[in-house]
Amino acid sequence: MSFLQPLILFGLPLIALPILIHLIHQRRFQTVQWAAMTFLLAATKLSRGYARIRQWLILAARTLAIAGLLFAISRPLSSGWLGVAAGGRVDSVLILVDRSPSMSQTGIGGRSKLEVGLRRLAESLGKLEADHYVLIDSVSLRSIELTSPDDLLEVSEVQPASATADLPRMLEVAEEYISNNQPSRTEVWICSDGRIADWEPSSGRWKAVTESLASHAQTLRFHSVSFLEGKSGNYRIRGGAVRRVGSADNAKLLMSFGIDKLDPNERVDLLALQLEINGAVTEIEFELAGSTLEITDYEVPLDTVSKSGWGRLSLPPDTNSQDNDFYFTYEQEPVRKSLIVTDEPEVARPIEFALSVANEPAITAEVEVIRPERLAGLEFSDLSLVIWQSSLPSVGGAEEQWLESFCKGGGVLLFLPGEDSSGTAFGSVTWGSWIDEPLSVSSWNFDRDLISNTASGDVLPLGELRIARWCELEGQFASLATLSNGQPLLAKSLDENRAIYFFTSTVDPADSNLASSGVVLFAMLHRALEQGAQALGVARQFGATTQGLSRIWEWREAGETESMWRQIAGSGDILSTEFSSHAGVYQSGERLSAINRTSEEDDLTTVSEQQITGLFANLDFSVVEEEVGSERSLIQEIWRLFLVLMLLMLLSESALSLPRRRVQTERTFASGVAR
Repeated sequence: MSFLQPLILFGLPLIALPILIHLIHQRRFQTVQWAAMTFLLAATKLSRGYARIRQWLILAARTLAIAGLLFAISRPLSSGWLGVAAGGRVDSVLILVDRSPSMSQTGIGGRSKLEVGLRRLAESLGKLEADHYVLIDSVSLRSIELTSPDDLLEVSEVQPASATADLPRMLEVAEEYISNNQPSRTEVWICSDGRIADWEPSSGRWKAVTESLASHAQTLRFHSVSFLEGKSGNYRIRGGAVRRVGSADNAKLLMSFGIDKLDPNERVDLLALQLEINGAVTEIEFELAGSTLEITDYEVPLDTVSKSGWGRLSLPPDTNSQDNDFYFTYEQEPVRKSLIVTDEPEVARPIEFALSVANEPAITAEVEVIRPERLAGLEFSDLSLVIWQSSLPSVGGAEEQWLESFCKGGGVLLFLPGEDSSGTAFGSVTWGSWIDEPLSVSSWNFDRDLISNTASGDVLPLGELRIARWCELEGQFASLATLSNGQPLLAKSLDENRAIYFFTSTVDPADSNLASSGVVLFAMLHRALEQGAQALGVARQFGATTQGLSRIWEWREAGETESMWRQIAGSGDILSTEFSSHAGVYQSGERLSAINRTSEEDDLTTVSEQQITGLFANLDFSVVEEEVGSERSLIQEIWRLFLVLMLLMLLSESALSLPRRRVQTERTFASGVAR
C-alpha cells in the first residue's frame, strides 16, 4: 500500500497512547490487604476472566481507532487490486502511449482503448504529486513536457495513428530522458494493448535497454496498463496491388484486396463498400460467406484523361475506424528499362532474354547490354535495374560514381561475379575466390525480397538449383539464400538506403543450372526490375512509419521539407510532420503517396502478462489489466475505508465500556422478600 502523505505515518507511535494511559491508570492505586474483602474476591474470581478479555478488547478498539485516523489522514492509495502506485512525492512521471491502430478498437460505451487509457491515466496520475510529467508517444518518439496529466486529453501527439508502435524504442527514449535529467524518483507508465507487433518481445533491444535502466541509482518504478481483448463486431480491409492497365483509349484499374470478419458471431451476407477515385464516390457490394474474402484484380474503369491518380476503398463504420480504409495511388506503367554491364555478352544472354520478356501484357520491357568502359557517359534517369557481371569498379573511378548515383536515385543494382572479381569493394562487400564445389540451396527467405513466395503462396523452386561453381563473398551483408555449406548464394548489402544485391554464381551452364531452370531467374530479375521501376514513378504506396514523407522520397529532391506535402484524403487535423504515420493520400508537386497501416498490425497475437513481466525481470515492475468498458480508476484513494474502520472501533469501544447488566433470578428475588 502507498500513501500521498506518508509523513503522517511517522505519527503511528501515537497508537500506543491508550496502552500508556492504561498502564498509568493501573499505578494510581495501591493494594492493601483487607480480610473483609477476601470473601468478595473469592466471589468475583469466576467473572475475572471475562473482565480481563473485555479490557483488552477496549484497549484494542481504542488503539485501532487512532491507527485508522492516522491512515485516513495519510491518504492511502490503491491501484486496482494491486496497490502499485508509488508513495510520496515523485520527481518525474514518464507516460508511454501506444497510438497504433489496434488501440482505436472501441468497447462498451463506445470509447476506444486509447481514449479510455488516456482518461484513466489523467485521472489517476492527477492524484500523485509530481514535479514533471513527460509524454513519449509511439509516433514522434520524443519526450514532450506536460504541465499536468490533464494535457493528455488535449495534445495532438496522442491522436490515433496508423503506424505500429515500437515499445523498445520508446523505452530507449525514456532511458535517454532519465540519463540526461537525472530525476530523483521516477514513475514510468505504459499504456498499450499488448499487441506482439508493438512490443516485439523477441527483440534483442529489450535486454540492452532494461539493463541500462537497472543501472541507474535513482528509484524507478514501471507500470503497464494492458487492455483485455474483447469481442467486437469489427471488420478490416487489407490492401494489395493496384495497377493501371490498358491503352490511352481504354484504361482500367486492377485492384486486389481482402476483407476479414473478426467476430465469428457477426452475421452479414452483403457488405457495402465505398470506392472513391479522385474524389468520385461509388458503392460496390460483396458477399461475405465466411470469415475472409479475397478479391484479385477487381476491374474498375478509368477515364483516359488522367495518367495518375489516387483512390480509397472503405468499409462501413464499425468498432475500429483505423482498419476500415485502404488508400492507393496509380499511374500509367512506365517502360521498364534494364542495363547489363559485362565483359562477356554471350554469357549474359539468358539474363538479357529473361529481362526482355515482360511478366504482364500491359508492361513494356527494354534491355541493353554494354561493356564497363561505356558506362560513364550513359544517362540513367529512366533505368530501373543494372546487372553488373565483371570485376567491381575501382574506388573513385567514373564507373563507381555512376553506380553510386544510380543507387541513390532508387535504382536496383545486382552484382554477379566475373572471372577476375577479387580486389575492390562496393557497398561494404567484396568478392573472394572462385570455388569449384557442387552444392545445393539449403535455405532462403520465403517472406520478403527477390525470392519470396509468389502472391498465391507458392514457393519458388530454389531447392532444385544446383551450383557447380561459386564465388566467395566477404563484407557486411544479409544472406537471402544460403548454400548447403553455409555460404551465401544471394545477399543484400546492409545499406538500407540502397538496393544492392550480390549473386555468388552465374547463369553459365558450367557454373549453375539457373538458366535452364528459368523460374527462379525470371522471378528474381523481374522483382528487382519492378522494385527499381517503382522508384521512377510519381505514385507510390507505403506502410505507415514514423519517418517523414520527405525522408521517404529524399532521393528525389534534396532539401525538401514536410511543409511541401499536403493531405488530399484521410482524417484531418494531422501535423505535417506526422503525415507518414497516418493513413491517407498526400501530394507534393506531381508526386502522390498512399499511406496504410502495415501488415504487422493485422496480427491479433498479444504478449502475455508473464512475457511482459519477463521483459522487466530486473526492474520494479507491475501490470494492471483493464477492460475498455470499465470505469475503475487505476489509482484509488481508500482513506474512507480507514475512516469507517475508525468509527467502527469507536462504536465497539463504547459498547464494551457500558456497565455489565446484572440479572437476578426469581429464586434470589423471592428469598429477599422473605427476609
